[in-house]
Amino acid sequence: MARVLVIDGRDGVAAWLVSELRASEEVESCERAPQQHEDGYAGHLSGGYDALLEDLRADTVVYAPPRTSRRRMSPDLEDAAAVFGACARARVHRLVLISSAMAYGASPHNQGLAGEARTPACGEKTKLARAWRELEALAARYADDAHWVGGGGALTVLRPAPVLVPGGDDYFSSLLGCRVAFTLPGHDPTLQLLSPSDLARAVRCAVERDAAGVYNVAPGGVMPLRAALRAAGAKRLPVSRVLQRIARAALGRTGLAHSTEQLDYVRYSWTISGAKARRGLGYAPRMSSAEAVAEFAKASGRASSLASSSVARREFDDFGMDKDYIAAYGRTLFRFLHDRYWRVEYRGLENVPREGRAVLVGFHRGFMPWDGVMALHLLVRELGRYPRFLIHPGLIKFPFLFNYMTKLGGIVACQENASYVLERDEPLGIFPEGIRGAFTSYADAYRLGKFGRDEFVRFALRHQAPIVPFVTVGSAETYPVLKRLEWGWWKRRTEWPCLPITPTFPLLPPVPLPSKWHTEFLDAVAVAGRYPPEAADHPATVRAISREVRARMQAAIDSMLARRKSLFRGSVFDDETERAPKRVGERGYEEKVGYGEGLIR
Repeated sequence: MARVLVIDGRDGVAAWLVSELRASEEVESCERAPQQHEDGYAGHLSGGYDALLEDLRADTVVYAPPRTSRRRMSPDLEDAAAVFGACARARVHRLVLISSAMAYGASPHNQGLAGEARTPACGEKTKLARAWRELEALAARYADDAHWVGGGGALTVLRPAPVLVPGGDDYFSSLLGCRVAFTLPGHDPTLQLLSPSDLARAVRCAVERDAAGVYNVAPGGVMPLRAALRAAGAKRLPVSRVLQRIARAALGRTGLAHSTEQLDYVRYSWTISGAKARRGLGYAPRMSSAEAVAEFAKASGRASSLASSSVARREFDDFGMDKDYIAAYGRTLFRFLHDRYWRVEYRGLENVPREGRAVLVGFHRGFMPWDGVMALHLLVRELGRYPRFLIHPGLIKFPFLFNYMTKLGGIVACQENASYVLERDEPLGIFPEGIRGAFTSYADAYRLGKFGRDEFVRFALRHQAPIVPFVTVGSAETYPVLKRLEWGWWKRRTEWPCLPITPTFPLLPPVPLPSKWHTEFLDAVAVAGRYPPEAADHPATVRAISREVRARMQAAIDSMLARRKSLFRGSVFDDETERAPKRVGERGYEEKVGYGEGLIR
């Protein structure tokens, strides 16, 4: 039976922790430590944490560090050192450290749903991430010195998503609790927001399981920042990052504004995976992010019950894809570009599976990602399928482009994200030449480059998904790259491989040229039944499949180029082949997808 001391300065969280732990059959007693501004436990705190631990005979400590100041999110490492030292001297059996998911940092390189082994995507550049990592390292050093783990005890580090506390002065509680919330224009990141009760349940599971290690504490779902603010009754006021940094720097010394360090946490998505906590701690959240916000809004008296309850019932995509957003653009801009501006003709849609997983392999030309967008538009409109394309982090560094790419389903390229898509039997889109393919000089635009490390083949083999190559002739003429400038500052700022010089960029706005497009989906390369999943680890097999796919794509490109007579008009397909998209009714996507199933079958 554990005797627990809870050290947490947040009244709204500590009350839940004490209540939840006292309800556990594995806990004999649970008390909350007094705060520094109080007289002390039972009127005495002059002996510090050492005396307190001795008086309570506590063998388990649950510790959440205070912040360095009221408006900052960095943990107070001096206070943490004092607590850890007292725990070491008292030889406590267990220490549960409540860290933060901010340890992963905020960056365009965030993969999403990060696991505990994931290091900060932005490295040493993010002070907040570094501070939380230093806190955890400090706890580990004291644990090693005191031989907690060697003596049969455990150091458990919990990394919770932001916890919403009514009246709390932490960044996210303040942001959602204000009448006016200052956000960044063009950025609507996907967040996870945790209720205090779910954090308390995670701590209880950690105490009962006596499990050492690092565990993420994530809610049951995500939600975009805009939706969270709307549900909390806060009016969103977008203000540029430059102006916010100036204002926060000026007000920082007065304590009237949060630190500028937090801005990246409402600029980029940063979500964590709770899979390890489910396995190792037996912890499962009771509330989704939307439900946590609804509870927070109700407790704060800030939002109508109707608004909160409607958001709480809605499910949001883990990576921010918004099908309503896609449909709205599909009825307007995408339809105009596809049908009128580029007059895209296509064939081979029968090669795209109507259901189940698939790996769509294309080549990207014209440094803006319009070819991927037009492929998405076509597949949604004609087949009702929503492919997710792996994208380079440079595409989501900037305002508005971030929203555009994430809401269209773009996800940062990595193995974990590819597996996420294919395990859910969704189509995965990949441009295996990588970002450099988009910046290919126009003279070599239709000559395929190297396919990187052939990861698309490994994805297909591991998940037994068919590979569907597709090629587009005409997209290279939208932004023909006439020259590439190697400019270090530009590369650091944008993460692009060069500064491209085109007829309309950078001297003029990057308006794409109205070339005629021709898209063909080639016969699928079946791997299921032909190769086992273990073939993904066989380099020769992977290389052979990649060469086959690349050769077929290059042959299709060469054939289409040989039949193309004009950059701006004409067809390259046979007369009996479908040349133009079917006309869509006034209702747009909904009408097309609704009756499209009958046509497809």
